[in-house]
Amino acid sequence: MSVQRFTVGQPVKTRPVRASGHTRLPRYLSERRGTVERVHGIYPLADERAEGRTPASPQALYTVVFEAGEIWGEEASGFRVSAELWDAYLESAS
Repeated sequence: MSVQRFTVGQPVKTRPVRASGHTRLPRYLSERRGTVERVHGIYPLADERAEGRTPASPQALYTVVFEAGEIWGEEASGFRVSAELWDAYLESAS
């Protein structure tokens, strides 16, 4: 079973979006820095389920918040974007 690697308040960075196949990591969040806002628990990885793999790998699911300026540049500052992201999409940013 997968373990929870990140905690609330921890800075993380998304991994590069892979070129092919299903992913729930939006391209605009590829290689961006954010902060874990919530830990949802361990669930079957949606990417593998979409590909028909059973059983899908269990992974931790997090809500990660990004400053809009981190995504779209300084003109977007002052807003935040949140996304529910799987453990496999994330690495430590500290």
